[in-house]
Amino acid sequence: MLLSDRVHTFGQWLKNKHGERVHKIALDAGFTCPNRDGSKGTGGCTFCNNASFNVTVAQQRRNGRSDPLPAARAETSFLGLTGCGSMTVVEPDGGAGARVTVSLQEQLASGRRGIARRTRASKYLAYFQAYTNTYAHVDALRAMYDEALAMQGMIGLCVGTRPDCVPDEVLDLLAGYRDRGMEVWLELGLQSAFDESLRRVNRGHGLAEYVTACRAARGRGIPVCTHLIVGLPGETGRHSLTSLDIVLDIGTDGLKLHPLHVVKGTQLANEWRRGEYTPLSLEDYVATATDLIERTPREVVYHRVTGTAPDRLLLAPQWCAGKWPVVNAIVAELERRGTCQGSCLVRPINGYEGLHRMNTSRPEVVLQT
Repeated sequence: MLLSDRVHTFGQWLKNKHGERVHKIALDAGFTCPNRDGSKGTGGCTFCNNASFNVTVAQQRRNGRSDPLPAARAETSFLGLTGCGSMTVVEPDGGAGARVTVSLQEQLASGRRGIARRTRASKYLAYFQAYTNTYAHVDALRAMYDEALAMQGMIGLCVGTRPDCVPDEVLDLLAGYRDRGMEVWLELGLQSAFDESLRRVNRGHGLAEYVTACRAARGRGIPVCTHLIVGLPGETGRHSLTSLDIVLDIGTDGLKLHPLHVVKGTQLANEWRRGEYTPLSLEDYVATATDLIERTPREVVYHRVTGTAPDRLLLAPQWCAGKWPVVNAIVAELERRGTCQGSCLVRPINGYEGLHRMNTSRPEVVLQT
């Protein structure tokens, strides 16, 4: 059984809309993040090590490859990466290794070659993924987005960013592409609806910024894909369920779920070594992810139901090294329960107006009758 048999997946949604398979080409355009460059904070989120984002030039050379890019880098699902015409590649030790610049054109060409070898698909979405992909002047963003959209077969954009980095002029730019018939998705990294959880992982924003950005984007006709992390420090499965309920109450068009994993070079790794953080088991993640899927309305599109980290950087849990065992386990759990997306819809007990109370109290939901 396939995931799309029980879940409204982004891949199937694209195929139904465009009549054929559409593939994302993940891009790193050299952005940084206001939570790293000092404008909002330093150090970034406690779980984020962006050195793990790309297959590195040094690693490829050790593997005997001369092509400066991975042949068809698929969408990377590492946490925290939803971040000007170039990509910074870091040595795989996550430290101060050599840095190499790769142009957007090279990345696009490499992605297209790899997709052609695997599936022969001829339609693509440019996925601006690494760091905060709206964190630049709107003229610079326009130039980068236009460069990607100029590639033959490119039908639109997916832009990953933070909720506090989408000013009106950027939303107007994205809405303009939609008006021209392009496929456009704005991916907002909320991670949790609980401000205390966001402070604990040093996100540098709260729920209020997400609400403002989400409503402003959707008000312009730009669909929003919301990122949620399961297993944040101090959170239980009930927190994840409440975060979902709040996101649905505010309104969203798509979801991405990530299990929190521990990678080298992060504050979370230090907490894990000191015994201050215990990652989720595979069984707990699968149970929570299945619960979330069951209570998601069918019209909401799931862009992802799990995330992975590279072996060279992953510390824990080891099951986050692979995607398909987790996806298959979620499918098996849905099948065991005899459920699918939307089987157990709920409504938030407080709605958005009660979110400030919910951020400081025990999360509760009420089943619809």
